Amino acid sequence: MSPDVTILYDTIRWEEKALLEAGKKKNINIQMVDCKNLALDLEIKPEDYGPVIQRCVSYYRNLHSTAALEGMGVNVINCLNTGIFAGNKLFTHMLLKKFGVPTPYAAVAFSKDAAIEHLETHGYPKVIKPTVGSWGRLISKLNDKDSAEGIIDSRESMYPIYQVHYLEEFVSRPPRDIRAIMVGDKIVAAIYRTSGDGNWKTNMALGGTAEPCKVTPEMEEMCIKAKKAVQGDIVGVDLMESNDRGLVVHEVNNTTEYKNTVRVCGVDIPSLMIDYAMKKKK
Repeated sequence: MSPDVTILYDTIRWEEKALLEAGKKKNINIQMVDCKNLALDLEIKPEDYGPVIQRCVSYYRNLHSTAALEGMGVNVINCLNTGIFAGNKLFTHMLLKKFGVPTPYAAVAFSKDAAIEHLETHGYPKVIKPTVGSWGRLISKLNDKDSAEGIIDSRESMYPIYQVHYLEEFVSRPPRDIRAIMVGDKIVAAIYRTSGDGNWKTNMALGGTAEPCKVTPEMEEMCIKAKKAVQGDIVGVDLMESNDRGLVVHEVNNTTEYKNTVRVCGVDIPSLMIDYAMKKKK
């Protein structure tokens, strides 16, 4: 019996378990596939996947499995372009600007010297981010030249992607940001993520706390544009409340986590995701 929906993963988290349970409750045949055990014959068009909800944590495993499956005719949520665009902060920033979505001011430098020169010219503080990465890892606040040189020096010996220096303004804002979960053209739930223990980063993995956020028409319109900019179906959109410019979007998440959004908002996001995938099947 062919599955109705396939969940492709490489790490089983709460989110993946919740998707399986949502399918069971709806009597939908969910196939769970561990990408680490997957070998695809690229010359065969498989009929035994149904729509695939892509949940691989690994950026490279995610991109390449999506490319292979799409090339074989499988409908993957999210598509390859979303993985590429949303998986890279520079790509996301440029597309958001193209679609008229307010973003933090940013720059990119391709050497240590160029980065330091830009910082010295345009001032501190700035936030340096890897163009590819998640959970707040390798994101640092640069307060002055000494801290900038030390942090950028450490990246110069890393994998080449970390030698692309993405520099973003340190947005003056309340000590929180907003995570909005999009399923199709709708925000199904949103939360405030508040910094933990005075940390300026709001990632839940770093001790942040969550509470419900009321969705406004302005926020939904902005998030719809952001989702379309990266060609996404199901994404998490991260926003900040700039004291100067109001809402700005600083990230779009391809395989977004939603455990805390479900917990504080009480919205059955996994069920909505399964329903969306089933519509794609039809």
